Amino acid sequence: MRFASLGSGSKGNSTLVERGDACLMVDCGFSIKQTVQRLARLGREPTDIRAILVTHEHSDHIKGVIPLARRFNLTVMMTAGTARAAKLDSDLCADFDLRVISSDTQVSIGGMQVSAVSVPHDAREPVQFVFCDGDYRLGVLTDLGSITPHVVENYSACDGLLVEANHDTQMLFEGSYPYPLKKRVGGDWGHLSNGQTAQLLTELDTTTVQTMVVGHMSQQNNSMACVKETLDVAVGEVPQVLYACQDQGFDWQGLE
Repeated sequence: MRFASLGSGSKGNSTLVERGDACLMVDCGFSIKQTVQRLARLGREPTDIRAILVTHEHSDHIKGVIPLARRFNLTVMMTAGTARAAKLDSDLCADFDLRVISSDTQVSIGGMQVSAVSVPHDAREPVQFVFCDGDYRLGVLTDLGSITPHVVENYSACDGLLVEANHDTQMLFEGSYPYPLKKRVGGDWGHLSNGQTAQLLTELDTTTVQTMVVGHMSQQNNSMACVKETLDVAVGEVPQVLYACQDQGFDWQGLE
Protein backbone atom coordinates (compact mmCIF):
# COMPACT_ATOMS: atom_id res chain seq x y z
CA MET A 1 0.00 0.00 0.00
CA ARG A 2 1.20 3.51 -0.78
CA PHE A 3 -0.15 7.06 -0.67
CA ALA A 4 0.50 10.45 -2.23
CA SER A 5 -1.04 13.92 -2.40
CA LEU A 6 -2.08 16.14 -5.29
CA GLY A 7 -2.03 19.14 -2.96
CA SER A 8 -2.73 19.94 0.67
CA GLY A 9 -4.02 23.25 2.01
CA SER A 10 -6.90 25.71 2.03
CA LYS A 11 -6.80 26.14 -1.78
CA GLY A 12 -7.41 22.46 -2.51
CA ASN A 13 -6.87 18.97 -1.13
CA SER A 14 -6.66 15.51 -2.63
CA THR A 15 -4.94 12.32 -1.50
CA LEU A 16 -4.38 9.07 -3.38
CA VAL A 17 -4.23 5.68 -1.68
CA GLU A 18 -3.17 2.71 -3.77
CA ARG A 19 -2.83 -1.03 -3.41
CA GLY A 20 -2.03 -3.13 -6.45
CA ASP A 21 -4.21 -1.89 -9.30
CA ALA A 22 -6.75 -0.23 -6.98
CA CYS A 23 -6.32 3.54 -6.68
CA LEU A 24 -8.62 5.49 -4.37
CA MET A 25 -8.89 9.26 -4.15
CA VAL A 26 -9.76 11.06 -0.91
CA ASP A 27 -11.39 14.41 -1.81
CA CYS A 28 -10.73 16.57 -4.83
CA GLY A 29 -10.59 20.33 -4.33
CA PHE A 30 -9.15 21.11 -7.76
CA SER A 31 -10.57 21.78 -11.22
CA ILE A 32 -10.56 18.96 -13.76
CA LYS A 33 -7.61 20.53 -15.56
CA GLN A 34 -5.58 20.90 -12.36
CA THR A 35 -6.51 17.40 -11.22
CA VAL A 36 -5.42 15.80 -14.49
CA GLN A 37 -2.12 17.69 -14.37
CA ARG A 38 -1.46 16.79 -10.75
CA LEU A 39 -2.39 13.14 -11.34
CA ALA A 40 0.04 12.99 -14.26
CA ARG A 41 2.81 14.19 -11.97
CA LEU A 42 2.15 11.06 -9.89
CA GLY A 43 1.94 8.79 -12.93
CA ARG A 44 -1.82 8.46 -12.81
CA GLU A 45 -4.88 9.57 -14.78
CA PRO A 46 -8.56 9.88 -13.80
CA THR A 47 -9.52 6.52 -15.32
CA ASP A 48 -7.17 4.82 -12.82
CA ILE A 49 -9.35 5.93 -9.91
CA ARG A 50 -11.58 3.19 -8.47
CA ALA A 51 -13.58 5.56 -6.25
CA ILE A 52 -13.52 9.06 -4.73
CA LEU A 53 -14.07 9.17 -0.97
CA VAL A 54 -15.35 12.55 0.24
CA THR A 55 -14.65 13.73 3.78
CA HIS A 56 -17.01 16.74 3.81
CA GLU A 57 -18.58 19.44 1.67
CA HIS A 58 -16.15 22.35 2.06
CA SER A 59 -15.01 23.57 -1.35
CA ASP A 60 -11.31 22.86 -0.84
CA HIS A 61 -12.28 19.19 -0.54
CA ILE A 62 -15.30 18.73 -2.81
CA LYS A 63 -14.95 21.38 -5.53
CA GLY A 64 -13.69 18.99 -8.20
CA VAL A 65 -15.37 15.77 -7.08
CA ILE A 66 -18.63 15.93 -9.02
CA PRO A 67 -17.15 17.40 -12.25
CA LEU A 68 -14.44 14.71 -12.23
CA ALA A 69 -16.94 11.92 -11.49
CA ARG A 70 -19.24 13.07 -14.27
CA ARG A 71 -16.48 13.44 -16.84
CA PHE A 72 -14.97 10.02 -16.15
CA ASN A 73 -18.00 8.12 -14.75
CA LEU A 74 -16.43 7.51 -11.35
CA THR A 75 -17.89 6.14 -8.13
CA VAL A 76 -18.25 8.69 -5.32
CA MET A 77 -18.76 7.83 -1.65
CA MET A 78 -19.91 10.33 0.97
CA THR A 79 -22.12 10.51 4.03
CA ALA A 80 -25.79 11.43 3.77
CA GLY A 81 -25.09 14.72 5.53
CA THR A 82 -22.38 15.63 3.05
CA ALA A 83 -24.65 14.72 0.13
CA ARG A 84 -27.43 16.93 1.51
CA ALA A 85 -25.04 19.81 2.12
CA ALA A 86 -23.74 19.44 -1.44
CA LYS A 87 -27.38 19.47 -2.67
CA LEU A 88 -27.02 16.16 -4.47
CA ASP A 89 -30.12 14.18 -5.38
CA SER A 90 -30.88 11.34 -7.79
CA ASP A 91 -31.45 13.69 -10.74
CA LEU A 92 -28.03 15.30 -10.31
CA CYS A 93 -26.26 11.95 -9.92
CA ALA A 94 -27.60 10.19 -13.01
CA ASP A 95 -24.25 10.35 -14.81
CA PHE A 96 -22.06 8.96 -12.02
CA ASP A 97 -22.32 6.40 -9.24
CA LEU A 98 -23.07 8.08 -5.88
CA ARG A 99 -22.95 5.78 -2.88
CA VAL A 100 -24.09 7.13 0.47
CA ILE A 101 -22.18 5.74 3.45
CA SER A 102 -22.65 6.06 7.18
CA SER A 103 -20.20 7.96 9.36
CA ASP A 104 -18.95 4.71 10.88
CA THR A 105 -19.01 2.52 7.78
CA GLN A 106 -16.48 -0.08 6.73
CA VAL A 107 -16.30 -0.99 3.06
CA SER A 108 -13.95 -3.21 1.09
CA ILE A 109 -12.50 -1.73 -2.11
CA GLY A 110 -9.73 -3.29 -4.15
CA GLY A 111 -8.36 -5.39 -1.31
CA MET A 112 -8.45 -2.50 1.16
CA GLN A 113 -10.78 -2.17 4.12
CA VAL A 114 -11.84 1.48 4.31
CA SER A 115 -13.20 2.76 7.62
CA ALA A 116 -14.93 6.11 7.95
CA VAL A 117 -14.24 7.93 11.23
CA SER A 118 -16.49 10.76 12.41
CA VAL A 119 -14.64 13.92 13.46
CA PRO A 120 -15.57 17.29 15.04
CA HIS A 121 -15.61 19.80 12.18
CA ASP A 122 -18.03 22.50 11.10
CA ALA A 123 -19.60 20.52 8.28
CA ARG A 124 -22.88 18.57 7.98
CA GLU A 125 -21.56 15.02 8.60
CA PRO A 126 -17.77 15.04 8.28
CA VAL A 127 -15.59 11.95 8.33
CA GLN A 128 -11.98 11.00 7.81
CA PHE A 129 -10.66 7.62 6.68
CA VAL A 130 -8.45 4.74 7.78
CA PHE A 131 -7.26 2.20 5.19
CA CYS A 132 -6.10 -1.35 5.92
CA ASP A 133 -4.87 -3.95 3.42
CA GLY A 134 -4.42 -6.76 5.96
CA ASP A 135 -0.77 -5.94 6.55
CA TYR A 136 -0.63 -2.17 6.97
CA ARG A 137 -2.85 0.62 8.26
CA LEU A 138 -2.90 4.14 6.84
CA GLY A 139 -4.70 6.99 8.58
CA VAL A 140 -5.79 10.15 6.74
CA LEU A 141 -6.76 12.77 9.33
CA THR A 142 -7.33 16.43 8.52
CA ASP A 143 -10.10 18.97 9.17
CA LEU A 144 -10.96 18.51 12.81
CA GLY A 145 -11.05 21.12 15.54
CA SER A 146 -10.49 19.00 18.62
CA ILE A 147 -9.18 15.63 19.76
CA THR A 148 -11.72 12.98 20.75
CA PRO A 149 -11.28 9.51 22.27
CA HIS A 150 -12.89 8.13 19.09
CA VAL A 151 -10.16 9.71 16.97
CA VAL A 152 -7.37 8.50 19.25
CA GLU A 153 -8.75 4.96 19.21
CA ASN A 154 -9.07 4.79 15.43
CA TYR A 155 -5.77 6.43 14.52
CA SER A 156 -3.51 4.60 16.95
CA ALA A 157 -1.15 1.90 15.65
CA CYS A 158 -1.08 3.12 12.03
CA ASP A 159 1.86 2.35 9.76
CA GLY A 160 1.33 5.54 7.76
CA LEU A 161 -0.29 8.76 8.93
CA LEU A 162 -1.32 11.97 7.20
CA VAL A 163 -2.28 14.48 9.90
CA GLU A 164 -3.05 18.18 9.82
CA ALA A 165 -1.20 20.92 11.68
CA ASN A 166 -3.23 23.79 10.31
CA HIS A 167 -2.18 26.90 12.18
CA ASP A 168 0.01 28.51 14.77
CA THR A 169 -2.37 29.97 17.36
CA GLN A 170 -0.50 33.26 17.77
CA MET A 171 -0.14 33.77 14.02
CA LEU A 172 -3.86 33.09 13.53
CA PHE A 173 -5.10 35.58 16.09
CA GLU A 174 -2.57 38.26 15.14
CA GLY A 175 -3.20 37.77 11.43
CA SER A 176 -5.49 39.36 8.87
CA TYR A 177 -8.45 36.99 9.03
CA PRO A 178 -11.75 38.57 10.17
CA TYR A 179 -12.44 37.81 13.81
CA PRO A 180 -15.35 35.38 13.14
CA LEU A 181 -13.10 33.37 10.82
CA LYS A 182 -10.34 33.31 13.43
CA LYS A 183 -12.86 31.98 15.96
CA ARG A 184 -14.05 29.36 13.50
CA VAL A 185 -10.59 28.09 12.52
CA GLY A 186 -9.32 28.08 16.09
CA GLY A 187 -12.48 26.65 17.65
CA ASP A 188 -13.45 23.12 18.63
CA TRP A 189 -15.10 22.56 15.24
CA GLY A 190 -12.36 24.15 13.11
CA HIS A 191 -8.81 22.91 12.54
CA LEU A 192 -6.03 21.54 14.72
CA SER A 193 -3.33 23.99 15.72
CA ASN A 194 0.30 22.92 15.82
CA GLY A 195 0.01 22.51 19.58
CA GLN A 196 -3.10 20.35 19.30
CA THR A 197 -1.42 18.15 16.72
CA ALA A 198 1.56 17.73 19.05
CA GLN A 199 -0.86 16.73 21.82
CA LEU A 200 -2.63 14.29 19.52
CA LEU A 201 0.63 12.60 18.59
CA THR A 202 1.48 12.08 22.26
CA GLU A 203 -1.92 10.42 22.79
CA LEU A 204 -1.72 8.17 19.74
CA ASP A 205 0.27 4.95 19.66
CA THR A 206 2.79 5.93 16.97
CA THR A 207 5.26 3.12 17.59
CA THR A 208 4.31 1.41 14.30
CA VAL A 209 4.38 4.55 12.14
CA GLN A 210 6.88 4.29 9.27
CA THR A 211 5.99 7.56 7.55
CA MET A 212 4.14 10.56 8.94
CA VAL A 213 3.08 13.41 6.68
CA VAL A 214 2.05 16.74 8.19
CA GLY A 215 -0.45 18.49 5.94
CA HIS A 216 -3.22 21.06 5.53
CA MET A 217 -0.86 23.77 6.82
CA SER A 218 -2.21 27.30 6.45
CA GLN A 219 -0.19 29.50 4.12
CA GLN A 220 -1.30 32.60 6.05
CA ASN A 221 -1.34 31.38 9.64
CA ASN A 222 1.51 28.91 9.88
CA SER A 223 5.12 28.35 8.89
CA MET A 224 7.34 25.35 8.46
CA ALA A 225 9.57 26.62 11.25
CA CYS A 226 6.64 26.83 13.69
CA VAL A 227 5.38 23.37 12.76
CA LYS A 228 8.76 21.69 13.11
CA GLU A 229 9.55 23.43 16.38
CA THR A 230 6.19 22.50 17.93
CA LEU A 231 6.12 18.89 16.71
CA ASP A 232 9.80 18.13 17.28
CA VAL A 233 9.36 16.15 20.50
CA ALA A 234 5.93 14.74 19.63
CA VAL A 235 7.08 12.95 16.46
CA GLY A 236 9.40 10.92 18.68
CA GLU A 237 11.06 8.00 16.94
CA VAL A 238 9.03 8.13 13.73
CA PRO A 239 11.57 7.15 11.02
CA GLN A 240 10.30 9.56 8.35
CA VAL A 241 8.41 12.83 8.80
CA LEU A 242 7.39 14.77 5.67
CA TYR A 243 5.55 18.03 5.12
CA ALA A 244 2.88 18.38 2.43
CA CYS A 245 2.47 21.64 0.54
CA GLN A 246 -0.35 23.30 -1.37
CA ASP A 247 1.31 23.30 -4.77
CA GLN A 248 3.09 19.95 -4.84
CA GLY A 249 1.42 17.83 -2.18
CA PHE A 250 3.87 14.97 -1.71
CA ASP A 251 5.13 12.07 -3.81
CA TRP A 252 4.28 8.41 -3.37
CA GLN A 253 5.15 6.98 0.04
CA GLY A 254 5.18 3.21 0.37
CA LEU A 255 4.39 1.11 3.42
CA GLU A 256 6.34 -2.13 3.54
